Amino acid sequence: MSLHLGYGSNGLTDLRLTDALHLLADLGYDGIGLTLDHMHLDPLAEDLKARTRRLAGQLDRLGLQVTVETGARYVLDPRRKHGPSLLDADPEARAARARLLVTAVEVAAELGAHAVHCFSGVRPPDTAPETAWQRLGEALQPVLKAAERAEVPLAIEPEPGHLLDDLAGFHRLRSLLDDPTRLGLTLDIGHCQCLEEASPADCVRAAAPWLRHVQIEDMRRGVHEHLPFGDGEIDFPPVLAALGASGYQGLTVVELPRHSHAGPELAARSLEFLRNGGIR
Repeated sequence: MSLHLGYGSNGLTDLRLTDALHLLADLGYDGIGLTLDHMHLDPLAEDLKARTRRLAGQLDRLGLQVTVETGARYVLDPRRKHGPSLLDADPEARAARARLLVTAVEVAAELGAHAVHCFSGVRPPDTAPETAWQRLGEALQPVLKAAERAEVPLAIEPEPGHLLDDLAGFHRLRSLLDDPTRLGLTLDIGHCQCLEEASPADCVRAAAPWLRHVQIEDMRRGVHEHLPFGDGEIDFPPVLAALGASGYQGLTVVELPRHSHAGPELAARSLEFLRNGGIR
């Protein structure tokens, strides 16, 4: 298989990070999708730089690639999922999320990560769509500058229920920002099945020029629930073939954030499924 396969640390939250790294290396994964969160690598920790340097050494010794993900639910606000967002009415709240993303870029540069993942956030009530898009574009400016300095792509993910929820939204943002060099796309294969009109394989082909990060799991049409392979509706052989033909060289990361209770077992099963070409 030409794909580089990883597993998301948000699906291994019952394991210490060191144990998760060794598990994935022993199974034969190529890398890890590392979510910055308190239980693994806390982006707000005072000793973040030292911990990041140690982690870089671990990854190197184990031969693991990495991408940095920023989807931790309560890392900034312990009472509001994914809060604050880049769309909040309060400018300081938006700036707090932007600072987290700048930190993620700095961590990614230290780790040699191939991309930093992010998302737009949910449009607040009583906020006009045009206002929300303007806030998003402005809030991303310091993040894109940091990504340019670090030479690390920022890969924004279309997320169901968010302002930027599909491929059309990604292209709207590109146009709004005059197509910045470091802005790329995180394509979640399950999200394509959930809400895009095109098939997941066609989405891969359409997104290929902008792919900087890929997440993969099973899903059903119209239901945003990340499922183990075989529990949803996706026809995976065409998807994997399209990814293999796309020229994408980053990690394709299994994304099962609600299945940590069975993380080691699902990591093994998922790798076997993908290596077998996604045949059910």
